[in-house]
Amino acid sequence: MSRPATPRPGLRDVAPYHSPQLDVVARLNTNECPYPLPDGFVEELTARVRATSLNRYPDGQMTELREALAASVGHPVEGAWAANGANEIITELLLAYGGPGRRAVVFEPTYLLHSRLSWLTRTEVVSLRLASPWILASHDVAAAVDAGPDVVFVCSPNNPTGNAQPVEVVAALAADTDALVIVDEAYVEFGGRTSLPLIADHPNVVVVRTLSKAFALAGARIGYALAAPEVVEDLERVRLPYHLSALSQAAGIAALHHAPAAKGILDRIRAERDRIVRELRAMSGLTVHDSDANFVLFVPERPAATVWSELLERGVLVRDLSAVVPNALRVTAGTEHEVDLFLKSLEEVLSG
Repeated sequence: MSRPATPRPGLRDVAPYHSPQLDVVARLNTNECPYPLPDGFVEELTARVRATSLNRYPDGQMTELREALAASVGHPVEGAWAANGANEIITELLLAYGGPGRRAVVFEPTYLLHSRLSWLTRTEVVSLRLASPWILASHDVAAAVDAGPDVVFVCSPNNPTGNAQPVEVVAALAADTDALVIVDEAYVEFGGRTSLPLIADHPNVVVVRTLSKAFALAGARIGYALAAPEVVEDLERVRLPYHLSALSQAAGIAALHHAPAAKGILDRIRAERDRIVRELRAMSGLTVHDSDANFVLFVPERPAATVWSELLERGVLVRDLSAVVPNALRVTAGTEHEVDLFLKSLEEVLSG
C-alpha cells in the first residue's frame, strides 16, 4: 500500500487562513460593503449573464473589463490588469518579482496576507516595525532600502490600523530603490491620497485595488492592478490561463457602470465610520484610532478575546487582531442599524 504524499517542508506548520463567517445579526469583521448596488446593477448584470456563452472560455485578456477599469481612474489600459481579488494580483506580482532568493519588505503592523503570500511564493520576508500611529517616515524608507528588497509593500490606508500613508514618502521609497513598490489601496476610496500619479515618474510603483469594498462586489472577487505597461506584461507571463471567469468580468463591468451609485454608498459608510470613532471615544476603557478606511481599530482595557466573545453573544461579530496589534479589535462600518447594535452591545460589555 502507498504512503500518504508528503507536502512541501513547513506547510503543515502553517494554519489555514480563515476569517469567520458566522450567522449573526451584525457581521462586522470582514470590511465588506454593507449595502448592495441598486436594482439597475442587478438588471444589467442579469442581461450580461444571459448574453454570455458559458460553454466557451472567457476573454483571457479581460478586454472590456480592463478598458472600464482604466477609464474609471484615467490610467492607460495597457497598465491595467485584473484577477480574482487583490490577493491574486499580489500573488501574481510576487511570482513575477519575488520568489526563491528574492526579498520582500513589509511594514508591520499591516495586512497579514502580504507576508503569507510572500511565504507561499517562497519570497523571503523582512518585517520592519512601525510605532503608533504607524505613519511611514524617511527613516523607515532608509531601513527598507538597506534591507536590499526586490519587493516592498505599502498598505494605504493600512489594514488593520486604518491610517493612510504619505504619498511623498512612497515617492521617496520608489526613487531610492529599484524594487517593485506595491501600494495596496484596497480602502483608498474611503480616505487618503492615492499613489497612482507616481507611476508616470516611477515605473517601479504598482497600485493594487479591489471592487470588493467600495463597489460592493466582494462576492465576485475582482481585484486589479494599475501599473506601467511592462509590469502588466510580466503579470501576463505568470497568470493562469483564463483566470478570471466570464461571470466575474460581467459583474465588474456592470458595477463600474454604476459607479455614481457606489460613490453615494461611500458617503453613508464614512458617516458610520466617523460615528463609531466619535462614540467609542466617549466610552471609558478604550483606546480608539483614527481611520481613513471603512473600519475602526480599538484597544479595550479588558482582554480583547473576552470582549470579542461577549459581543458575539449579543449577535455582533468583529475581528480579533491581537496577533497584529496587541489586544486590538477591528470593527467594520456597517449599516446604521448594525452600528447601533455594535455600540449598544459594546457599552454593555464594557460596563459588565
